[in-house]
Amino acid sequence: MTPNFSFEITHQDKKTNARVGIIKTRSGNIETPYLVPIATRAEIISLSKEDISAISPQAILANTYHLHFLSPGDKEIKKLGGLHKFMNFSKPIFTDSGGFQALSLGFGRTTRLRKIGFFPGKNEIKTDNKEKTFVTLKDDGILFKSVYDETEKFMGPKESMQIQSNLGSEIIMAFDQCNPPGQTEEETKKSMEISHKWELESLKHKNPEQALYGIIHGGAYPNLRVESCKFISSLSFEGIAIGGSLGKTKKEMYFLLDGIISNLKEADKKPRHMLGIGWVDDLFECVERGMDTFDCVHTTRLARHGGLYISPKEEGNQKNKYHIKIRKIKHASENKPIDSWCDCSTCKSYSRKDLHNLCRIKNPQYAKLATIHNISFMEKLMKEIRDSIKENRFQELKSYWLQK
Repeated sequence: MTPNFSFEITHQDKKTNARVGIIKTRSGNIETPYLVPIATRAEIISLSKEDISAISPQAILANTYHLHFLSPGDKEIKKLGGLHKFMNFSKPIFTDSGGFQALSLGFGRTTRLRKIGFFPGKNEIKTDNKEKTFVTLKDDGILFKSVYDETEKFMGPKESMQIQSNLGSEIIMAFDQCNPPGQTEEETKKSMEISHKWELESLKHKNPEQALYGIIHGGAYPNLRVESCKFISSLSFEGIAIGGSLGKTKKEMYFLLDGIISNLKEADKKPRHMLGIGWVDDLFECVERGMDTFDCVHTTRLARHGGLYISPKEEGNQKNKYHIKIRKIKHASENKPIDSWCDCSTCKSYSRKDLHNLCRIKNPQYAKLATIHNISFMEKLMKEIRDSIKENRFQELKSYWLQK
């Protein structure tokens, strides 16, 4: 097993599978449950290094594909001392494997998936022939075309492990094939089996100093999820991640997650990560089912596009998805903070009126202030969730936030 890496469950909710734990790494500890902020290209968009330091996230997640293709590249980052020195970030860093880009730059571009989202519901997934793919899937990996200059590079399990080793992150993901929504059971099974093969290869080529998470696949099919659970949990991964399509609705995702957790008994002592999930309602539902860490671009993307998180204290609810649209004219005269529950620097110093004006005139300062708020809001929410589990009042907190 990886030196300087361990996971300890410190508190278990008495009525649910929710738990508090500590992931210990060579660069510090992560108290879970925790939503990991995204720093795709070794930066959180709109924030300076000083801004990130002021927010003080426990960890961040960076993207293997983009840091490989984007200058200076992973080899140069290694020469510079790795991501920690490159970003001036001393705490733990996660990196994904690059496998998700097989979906986002391939199937995701040539269908309406980008418009209807990862949970398409009853929407039909249609092919859009106007968009070109940047991905060619092969048996041993993925031939990527760069979104930056269209140069082609092959990435398989060995290459992904080497890139992540160059980046020097503490927690890495196995190379996988992220299957899209709408696949048949036969297609999903084939994708899962390819992922399993690549994940075995990832174990062979990983840097022993890094903690490698195996990824459970199987799409929307419970029987395949069980099969993948048993396969991944039987191997010597330091952690477990859940990826791929999780059904057409969130209700399907929660049902699938119930089945996955019930089949992870052999891996109960390993940390569990939810890939690409991080909305407020999802956090409560998935924590209740036993998930430990999450990552999601929604927090910062929403901020840049005018969405600011609000708590139930400010009428945040499932219907408005816990955010206001600051561009709306009704906020132009609101001389109050975004949220009275939040104690971030933006809420302390700026009113909704201020942010409305900055957003409407597209002042770059807006994106910075909004991003600080949304990340800080989630940091506080996750701490409240952890505290509620420690104090055996998780269900009470969940009912308050998810009240109908």
